[in-house]
Amino acid sequence: MWTCWWLWPLVAVCTADQFLDQAKRIMQTTPVIDGHNDLPWQLLLKFNNELRQKDANLTSLTGTHTNIPKLKAGFVGGQFWSAYTPCNTQNKDAVKRTMEQIDVIHRMCQMYPETFLCVTSSQGIRQAFREGKVASLIGVEGGHSIDSSLGVLRALYHLGMRYLTLTHSCNTPWADNWLVDTGDHDAQSGGLSDDFGKSVVREMNRLGVIIDLAHVSVATMKAALNQSQAPVIFSHSSAFALCEHRRNVPDDVLQLVKQTGSLVMVNFYNDYVACKREANLSQVADHLDHIKKVAGAGAVGFGGDFDGVTRLPVGLEDVSKYPNLVAELLRRQWTETPIEQNYLDSSCRTSYGYSAAPGLHLQPAALLASLTPLLLGPRLL
Repeated sequence: MWTCWWLWPLVAVCTADQFLDQAKRIMQTTPVIDGHNDLPWQLLLKFNNELRQKDANLTSLTGTHTNIPKLKAGFVGGQFWSAYTPCNTQNKDAVKRTMEQIDVIHRMCQMYPETFLCVTSSQGIRQAFREGKVASLIGVEGGHSIDSSLGVLRALYHLGMRYLTLTHSCNTPWADNWLVDTGDHDAQSGGLSDDFGKSVVREMNRLGVIIDLAHVSVATMKAALNQSQAPVIFSHSSAFALCEHRRNVPDDVLQLVKQTGSLVMVNFYNDYVACKREANLSQVADHLDHIKKVAGAGAVGFGGDFDGVTRLPVGLEDVSKYPNLVAELLRRQWTETPIEQNYLDSSCRTSYGYSAAPGLHLQPAALLASLTPLLLGPRLL
């Protein structure tokens, strides 16, 4: 009787270790692709983007959720780095500030070529995976960064932008942000304006810039999902049904996500996970479970928002902790059943990761690489 009492904790520890080991094995062949990281913003705040400062060394950087050793420990193989400038730059120097943040992302790749590979195409992503580097992509966070100009949109595309968040926490003249839904801001466009707003969506589709609906109002979500000819993403948003924060995605929108083959990349910020200051890893997994249930496994991704938030769940304190989350999903019986290649639309997917060896491309792996149909589809890139 006493033997059983002390044995149970040991069994629990061994089981946890088993799931963590399994997670790391999966992630060695299918690295994490994360939809949103604000390290470039931290580099601006801390070092004015002067990367050659001693304390700015990314191999030993402290006081951030992200550095090179943490990325390696977290098996991060692809990252959308956020080129962000605040709403108070709108109608001022937003374009200049955005270009400076794009520049610092390119300089990260230039200064640490053994770790980062700046990419804009499916070939670049595959190359980074083969070389064991972090495929580094650029997302511009906020439609105010284009200053209501399709010419600026096109210029940012040529500088490497591969997604644009239609708004940040402010309206643009052509799209409404999430604070409209709280009543803190007035609606200006009723979602997307009929003229310029829809023109932005059409031009993004034509160029191959992914439409990001994090930060937008529900009306903007629905308008963009109905207008876009390509799948969209929510680069760092969670499930409204589990945490009724207006930055999250309601179930009726998740149904549209399912219908359009789009993607919700779950945000780890405590306030969006638990609607309070404290949260834990299990609650993040609850959001992944819910989105999978409503929109399907292909609609689920990671969008940690590391270095852009101040409060993170216990167990997900920095980018090194991704294996903990994958282990939790395995504990919840997210299976290792392969998704057969012939079930996937070959026009929008590559066969990377599929081989003659059975069982190598796993369902958790499909989640880790959930951006693949968007990033690697020839229509988008």
